[in-house]
Amino acid sequence: MKLTIIGSSDAFGSGGKLQTCFHVASSKGAFLIDCGATSLTGLFRQNIDPNSISTIFITHLHGDHFGGLIWWLIHAVHVSGRTTPLTVVGPLGLEERFKVAAEALFPGSTKGERRFDLIFRAYTDFEPLEEGGIKVIPFVVSHPSGATPYALRFEVDGKVLTFSGDTEWVDTLIPAADGADLFICECFAFEREARFHLNWRTIEAHLPRLGAKRVLLTHLGPEALANTQSMRHPAVRIAEDGATHDI
Repeated sequence: MKLTIIGSSDAFGSGGKLQTCFHVASSKGAFLIDCGATSLTGLFRQNIDPNSISTIFITHLHGDHFGGLIWWLIHAVHVSGRTTPLTVVGPLGLEERFKVAAEALFPGSTKGERRFDLIFRAYTDFEPLEEGGIKVIPFVVSHPSGATPYALRFEVDGKVLTFSGDTEWVDTLIPAADGADLFICECFAFEREARFHLNWRTIEAHLPRLGAKRVLLTHLGPEALANTQSMRHPAVRIAEDGATHDI
């Protein structure tokens, strides 16, 4: 697998970064993990054709993680002329939230004719799901968004990639990250308590329990960005937009 970081900011674009979006290329095809509102911008910066992506996996229903689906639909219909199916997998309620948001921003956008199938699938808590040869296990975490939030553990090409999504510390992160070749972990703060988010001091204390081979910190807010030099560990790196990682 090859991971390209399309966006790695918090909800507010701290540090001038784009909102959460990860592109994964594998032998099974290309997929996205989350699709923040700036995702198309990030894909274009990396010269990645949105039509080459067959599946988008969503962790939770906040706009900086799923809002890009709205612009994706508009672009697919009116610009790229997409004809191949797109499957979006996310928490129960994603399809309804997407339609409401899309109609609020672009009235009529979900009702017009399109030349591709847009398919929504929902996770079942902790139950493995397979889509396009990609196995994903959704682990329930803690980050209220009007629907169940998840950390996602992907198994493809004999490798394991896990993303925490947004969450405060919960013990379900341990089996989600256990043995992962790469664990992408949100780290909104450095040491201050941020409700329903992780900080570096909490992650640092739990690193031995997580058991991942490598950890990539993402979703850094202002305090975390100001302290990156103090966030040091041999197995830990900071996510940067446009960076690539072989898994």
